[in-house]
Amino acid sequence: MVEEKQKTKVEDKKIVEKPKKEVLVKNEKDYIASAFIRDLAISTKQSVEICNFLRNKKLDKAKLLLNEVIIKKRAIPFKRYNRDMGHKPGIGAGRYPIKACKEIIRILNSVEANAENKGLDIKNLLIFDICANKGVGQWHYGRKRRRRMKRTHISIQVRELEK
Repeated sequence: MVEEKQKTKVEDKKIVEKPKKEVLVKNEKDYIASAFIRDLAISTKQSVEICNFLRNKKLDKAKLLLNEVIIKKRAIPFKRYNRDMGHKPGIGAGRYPIKACKEIIRILNSVEANAENKGLDIKNLLIFDICANKGVGQWHYGRKRRRRMKRTHISIQVRELEK
């Protein structure tokens, strides 16, 4: 008798399905492309200064600036790691970190290809997040005196600007 009452209660409840509305709303992730590279053999301190220099710049302009650093036309301003460093005209303490700039240009080309693959407008990209972190500290092998290798992780995120 109890089982029959429970069955009737379940049968009395009707499931009403409402039609779902299709809303085409793009997430913020649809306008963002990123690249992350681990264990680059470049200086972490130089990479931090380069990242601070490139943050909130357009991707095309950032690549142009780094190419100018490689040919020693423009120096990267060193604001944090600048002890006993010579000054450059107009910016104060600065250097030309050529090896690190070449690697970061390679990463910028990678994030540009990722953005193009996502269907973003590559002429309208802004570097809104770029950071360099210290990587693993591997030892140089076979040395009488131990010394750690330079390793750096770099992550870059670009966003398509609104037109």
